[in-house]
Amino acid sequence: MNAYERHMMEMTRGMRQELVNEGFRELTTAEEVNEVMDGMEGTALVVINSVCGCAAGLARPAVREALNKAEKKPTHLWTVFAGQDREATEAMREYFTEVPPSSPSIALLKDGKLAYFIPREQIENYEMEQIETHLSDVLAQFVE
Repeated sequence: MNAYERHMMEMTRGMRQELVNEGFRELTTAEEVNEVMDGMEGTALVVINSVCGCAAGLARPAVREALNKAEKKPTHLWTVFAGQDREATEAMREYFTEVPPSSPSIALLKDGKLAYFIPREQIENYEMEQIETHLSDVLAQFVE
């Protein structure tokens, strides 16, 4: 790892930890993504994390709140970090090619297939509470 990569890892540590503290498994390589997706059963909430302000002030807090309030929680909680763990992010996006790449974004997968997707356009310029309500509705609809 070069000096730039070490600096960026240090800078994003807290941004990554926010989701890890909520029970998310951080996937940092394409191999890890393919391993968890191989034969995936149940539901998975996947957060494409990023360093932008809408991830910090909107997406991550909305995900935390929605999960804390959810009666039914996804079987799996995974996150990849766009712009940092590029191979992992690209590999995850291969599982939902029907939507354009977007970060931050939130995907709900059911048995390995995309069930619902919240792109950056539905995060940026919205209130955190609106995003949390949107995600809460998605979880209530798709998580068994």
